[in-house]
Amino acid sequence: MNALGKWKPEDYWNNLTSIETWQLVGWVVLKIVIIIILGRVLVNIAFKILDQAMKEREHTRLKIDTRRTHTIVKLVKNIVSSTVYFIIILLVLSEIGINLAPLLAGAGVLGLAIGFGAQTLVKDIITGFFIIFEDQFAVGDTIQTGTYKGTVEVIGLRTTRLKSWTGEVHFIPNGSIVQVTNYSLNNSIAVVDITIPNDIHVDSAIEAIKETVAKEFEKSEDMVRQPEVLGIQSVGTAEVVVRITAECRTNTHMAVSRLLNAEIKRAMDEVKAGADLKGDVY
Repeated sequence: MNALGKWKPEDYWNNLTSIETWQLVGWVVLKIVIIIILGRVLVNIAFKILDQAMKEREHTRLKIDTRRTHTIVKLVKNIVSSTVYFIIILLVLSEIGINLAPLLAGAGVLGLAIGFGAQTLVKDIITGFFIIFEDQFAVGDTIQTGTYKGTVEVIGLRTTRLKSWTGEVHFIPNGSIVQVTNYSLNNSIAVVDITIPNDIHVDSAIEAIKETVAKEFEKSEDMVRQPEVLGIQSVGTAEVVVRITAECRTNTHMAVSRLLNAEIKRAMDEVKAGADLKGDVY
């Protein structure tokens, strides 16, 4: 370097052939290689965790589309790998002497603007991930969230689609799903109350009810256990109420209740007709 502070050609040559220079270059290259290796290891660990979570989902009762879950896992993998590689690039640029302050400041302002503009969308997507991976509900389940109740048709990253039993289809943003009642996790219980007038003998009526529910249990595919005749639920001035409970498959309790009501009504008519023929008065 001359008196004016300018580099002369021999200065470049001396600096290029200096041991200290190559030691510095070698150390920088070594750190860059270590950063890249650590990044790859971190990505592989994250991928294995996601694959393990996917395997556990396949062994649960979750009935969502397998292609959808694979798509979500692939999306998460892309997000993880892109984030890690972006950090690696920043670290490498820092090692070779590039000032990252302006770049990070610009990225921060841009990210802040996007965050304010799309915070609802981000909330919906994050909630959608948790709904799927926590197995809160699945396609085919009957759920209620807020004032909406129906069967889940689609679980998307942004919205969930419900179809009510009367045919209405509701599109609910995942971010607004705060509390969910799932009716499809366990068997349902059908509760049937039968009113028996005082002109029918109670013991005869209960015996007829037991025979009727036993026959219907043998024929029905919805009932998983023979219905129980619990006995008299209440006593009125002109009638008594007998309660029957039946454990049945998920969301079939209404159909089972209607079936038992119809068959028990026929049995009660037969009991009453028999009592009338005998001239019994109770």
